[in-house]
Amino acid sequence: MIDSDNDIWIIVELPGSSSINASFLALFFISKNKESQKHQITMKSTLVVWFSFLLFAFVLSVPSIEAYTEPVLDIQGEQLKAGTEYIISSAIWGAGGGDVSATNKTCPDDVIQYSLDLLQGLPVTFSPASSEDDVIRVSTDLNIKFSIKKDCNHSSVWKIQKSSNSEVHWFVTTGGEEGNPGVHTITNWFKIEKAGILGYKLVFCPEDICHCGVLCRDIGIYFENNRGRILSLSDKLSPFLVLFKKVGPLSSSIWMLKVCLALNNDGIG
Repeated sequence: MIDSDNDIWIIVELPGSSSINASFLALFFISKNKESQKHQITMKSTLVVWFSFLLFAFVLSVPSIEAYTEPVLDIQGEQLKAGTEYIISSAIWGAGGGDVSATNKTCPDDVIQYSLDLLQGLPVTFSPASSEDDVIRVSTDLNIKFSIKKDCNHSSVWKIQKSSNSEVHWFVTTGGEEGNPGVHTITNWFKIEKAGILGYKLVFCPEDICHCGVLCRDIGIYFENNRGRILSLSDKLSPFLVLFKKVGPLSSSIWMLKVCLALNNDGIG
């Protein structure tokens, strides 16, 4: 506020979108001089018009909330729920490979993709970093955990681990810690992103867990001798496109359908 002998000027700042780092300044004045008060009605009308315009521009600059709250859907069109078991499957049958599993299904180690549609994957559960919502949403940080028997002492929570292979920067394995988002659990957080009409993709980019210049990469598939098709992070890999099947009668039926299709393609039956 600027107070002169005749007038009081008021400056109001309206913040703009953070993406353009802009702001708006609205300037108002209240006259102390009685002779100029007759001009205030006209000035007020003009200011109302300008203020309305600036407010409208500010509203347009705010990103849509829906873009950050869209739920992830399974193959039945139902929302993914935290704690519910799902099988992660390739969105492309045949040459695209099969379901996601582990090198040891009893006590999981590295996270792999089966090369055949005939093999049924190992169920997983999802746990979002924020416990306020049990719906799994696009672009939110979450833990992924294999559902295994309790007699395994090894953690089945997914994490990334540095690779010694020059072609792959990191690969996905187990042994992570569930929950406790922060810098000490930075390797344990993944996201599900939309991938056009073909489904979704898995992403490692925990920038909301730690504002410390984290690595951001799509999860792809790398074939390595003696280890198979390993879920990995590399600039050289295409994103692994996936769908989610809720564990139950329908997922078993889809698996049987894949078996039948595979047998028919081989000329059997």
